[in-house]
This record gives sequence, C-alpha cells and structure tokens, in this order.
Amino acid sequence: MDAKALKIEAARAALGYVEDGMRLGIGTGSTAEEFVRLLAVRVEKGLKVIGVSTSERTEALCRELGVPMSTLDETPELDLTIDGADEIDPELSLIKGGGGALLREKIVAFASARMIVIADKSKVVKHLGAFALPIEVNRFGLKATMEEIRRESESLGLSGPLVLRIKDGHPFVTDGGHLIVDASFGRIPDTRALSRALHDVPGVVEHGLFIGLADLAIVAGSNGIETLHPVDAS
Repeated sequence: MDAKALKIEAARAALGYVEDGMRLGIGTGSTAEEFVRLLAVRVEKGLKVIGVSTSERTEALCRELGVPMSTLDETPELDLTIDGADEIDPELSLIKGGGGALLREKIVAFASARMIVIADKSKVVKHLGAFALPIEVNRFGLKATMEEIRRESESLGLSGPLVLRIKDGHPFVTDGGHLIVDASFGRIPDTRALSRALHDVPGVVEHGLFIGLADLAIVAGSNGIETLHPVDAS
C-alpha cells in the first residue's frame, strides 16, 4: 500500500470507535482529512454526531461534506477526538503541529474524554525528535523568544537549528495569528522536562509535544492495522 492507502485504512479503523450521538473532536492534516471523508459517508447514511474542528481547514472540509459542526464554546466537553500525529512513541507521547494547528489541536484534545491517534507505520518511533518540534510563538519579541528557547533547550542538552516556518515566501501564520518555530533537536530524552522549559518562555504560546493525551493509536502498515496502547515508562 502507498502512504495514502495506509492513512485511509487507519481512518477507517478509527471510525469504528465513533458512536451515534457523539461529540467529536476532529483533527487536522492529511490523515485526519481521510477520516473526515469516511465520517461524512456515515453521516449521510444516518450517523448522528456533532463535530468540533481543530482548524479552519478542517472546519471547511467538514461543512463541505455535510458533517454537522459546533464550536468548543458551544460544546465545551467532547466524547472523543480523532487526530493524526507526526511522531508517536511507545508511551503514546506525540509530536504534532506539522500542519500548523497544534494549539487548537491540544485545546480540543484536553476537552475530550478520549483521544485516538491515527497514522501510518512510519510515524511510530522509539524516541521523539527526528521530526522537528513545532513551537507556536507570539509575533512580538520573536528574536528574544527564539534566543530563550535556545537557552532553555541547551540547558537540557538539546541543540539544533531553530527555523521560523515560511510558506509561500512569508512567515506561516496559524489560525490564532501566531508564528511557528520548528526546532530540530534530534532525539528528546526527557519530553516532560522540555515541555516545562518551553512553557516557561513567555513568548511561547504552545508546543507540539502532546504528553499523556492519547489513549490509543491506530497504526496502518503493510501487515494491516495495529492498535497501540501507552507503555508505562516507569
């Protein structure tokens, strides 16, 4: 199977966890979009759900395909969020934000009773960090914020390029009006320590480490679907 076919199979398996009447958080990215397309078919056949999107892009696709939508203000408690990931480790800690929606993705995940991650096998890693960590930052004081991110990461033994994300020749702007710095740290030995350090930087709005949020990962590979549960690091 090619990558797209694997994403479709993971999305199809996740759809089996969606029950009638659910309040559903719907993620962002190519795998999440395959889930939206499959969900829309079920909705057309009579499945009753209400969705809350993690990005304007997902919102537009859901409305185009006829998936009923709400907002997190109107529906502040969700039953289930289904979203993709850029990396998944054995604890089901994640790196997310390759699509630029990490802040809203994390808010929606926190509002959900459960989170299921869908991905192809290439996203499963032993240690997070090969994928550059997206860090959403305020526009004000960008250089000072990047320097403080550098200092905090170096204090944890992490180094590597910090690159402002550019799209079409201009800084990429998130749905919330922020910028994204992609941090190529390489292997991150202590994700929790890095999470705390980044949150201590005033200009950091949020980062793409999702720790303790995913309850299940549905991973599609050449040998079929694999369901992963968190491995206790202790």
